[in-house]
Amino acid sequence: MQLRYVFSELGQGLRRNLSMHVAVILTLFVSLTLVGLGVMLSKQAAKTTDYFGSQLEITVWLCKDKDSTPACATQVTDAQRDAILKVVENNPEVAGYRIETQEQAYEKAKELYDKNLFEGSNPVLTPASLRESVWIELKDPEKFEGIESAVQGLDGVQSVQDMRDFVSKILSTLSIFRIGSIAAAVILVLAALLNVGNTVRLAALARRREIGIMRLVGASTMYITLPFVMEALVTAAISIAMASGTLAAFVHFGIFNGIAQELKFIPWITWWDFGTAVAFVAVLGPLLTVIPTLVLTRKYTKV
Repeated sequence: MQLRYVFSELGQGLRRNLSMHVAVILTLFVSLTLVGLGVMLSKQAAKTTDYFGSQLEITVWLCKDKDSTPACATQVTDAQRDAILKVVENNPEVAGYRIETQEQAYEKAKELYDKNLFEGSNPVLTPASLRESVWIELKDPEKFEGIESAVQGLDGVQSVQDMRDFVSKILSTLSIFRIGSIAAAVILVLAALLNVGNTVRLAALARRREIGIMRLVGASTMYITLPFVMEALVTAAISIAMASGTLAAFVHFGIFNGIAQELKFIPWITWWDFGTAVAFVAVLGPLLTVIPTLVLTRKYTKV
């Protein structure tokens, strides 16, 4: 196979249908950006749930050493912890529970707060300065008074915190944005597919004479199709690059140097989550261009 011919046809095809390719790139760019945004919002919802609990959870904070709370004379003992867990396990309102140790709380705090708080010979935050907690999952979000009153007065319990209203508002907002971005992305993906179909059709019509000659001399279907596939890959690559750049700008300016500076108590997505979104976009982009191109070229290149 003469690669020189393939690349020559690629360049001519891109120039010949430049406006159509630009339309595909712009439509695909916006749709991939929205898909990537939806992925990152899903990651943000998961981080929020992991840190604050789900809409079905309440948190029991246990006493720590040198506690200033009147209810806590000393750090919670093993016997007190066992008694608390027994009450939790036997309560009919409880679906399950999990324990977060001081070390686990410390690791979560390191993700949120300035690293200077954890450094030095006398750091501000240490595992001992944080509380152990029990995260209780409810069977019914409307039925929590029984378990709350049952554990509130137990020895070793500092307080019972209900974060469900706060968490539900955050998750509801994230869900609305995520669903909206995915819905808009689906519509734009359909538009991109239509643009890809029109581009392939126009490109095939423009090359119908060359295709006919190649058929007569015995050129394979792969040889005829390859320039079309290359055009699809170039279109996808440009769209992916533009979408990735936009998502990176959103994370850097919108999250790290924007809302995260105002709401530091919320764990925000990281560059790792951005990488996951880009990987998803990088896989989706070629699929949206190459697959319809392969299908349509079989139809439009039959001479």
